[in-house]
Amino acid sequence: MSFASPAVLLVLLAVPLLLVWYVGQQRTRQAAAATFATPALQANVAPRRPGWRRHAPMVAFALALVVLIVAAAKPQKTVAVPVERASIMLATDVSRSMDATDVAPNRLVAAKRAARAFLDEVPARVNVGILAFNRVPRVLQSPTRDRDGVRGAIDKMTASGTTATGDAIDAGVRVLRAAKDRNGRRPPGAIVLISDGKATRGRDPVVAAQAARRVKIPVYTVALGTPQGTLTVPKRGGGTTTEPVPPDPASLAQIARASGGKAFTAQTASGLKEVYQRLGSQLGHKNEKRQVTSSFAAGGLALLLLGALMSMRWFGRLI
Repeated sequence: MSFASPAVLLVLLAVPLLLVWYVGQQRTRQAAAATFATPALQANVAPRRPGWRRHAPMVAFALALVVLIVAAAKPQKTVAVPVERASIMLATDVSRSMDATDVAPNRLVAAKRAARAFLDEVPARVNVGILAFNRVPRVLQSPTRDRDGVRGAIDKMTASGTTATGDAIDAGVRVLRAAKDRNGRRPPGAIVLISDGKATRGRDPVVAAQAARRVKIPVYTVALGTPQGTLTVPKRGGGTTTEPVPPDPASLAQIARASGGKAFTAQTASGLKEVYQRLGSQLGHKNEKRQVTSSFAAGGLALLLLGALMSMRWFGRLI
């Protein structure tokens, strides 16, 4: 909770003074009653005292005053609202190592399923594009609200080749910078990059991430796979061999930091889906401050009315 006019809250310092005045009034009333009759005779000559009811209206009035002062300070709360004009590029590593089966049924299939889960979390008005990269990046779908087109692009991804992560970031930045809204302005953009290993060719990905940061396009990285991940590949002379293909979360975390994004890791298909769903909700919404003055004002007026009703019912006067 925050306040648009916090200085108004200084008026709350007057509330304790009001309470001191009220206590003083009660003592004056008790002193006046004592001069009317001795304490031993007061029960016979004075009407029955109202007890706690005497103070209930004043308590309601005091609380109403506090709430109305808070309302005058224009209280605000932070709420998540859908981003109407954002564009997000899903950049997926489709190098040969994505065929590893340590993430069932294999890394690439798990990545495709998670990308579909991401689409379910992103608000319908957010544009989503698809980029696949191995030794070269390929834009399979420019940012669009056409979810069927995006799902079709996801289905086209197949694994082969090496990894050019830096080139993929460059390609994603170019696409996002080219996007324009109805007013000709570039909407907010972000890249979600999923990979399972180090860049093996192309531009330095950290340098590419720094360039992305300069144009305010953060890169959110997801390191996919387990340290025990292996891949069976054919040998030149015949037969097959097993190669280790562990993920490299440290390099991906460095990319995220350099771009102003965040880094995540996923060692299972369910963990990857959870990360994508979280990113979909996070990137598809932004935090905004909304005033809740009317709620506080209504509460203060309700307390004033309650105090007045109690005073009229029990004592036949407003105060």
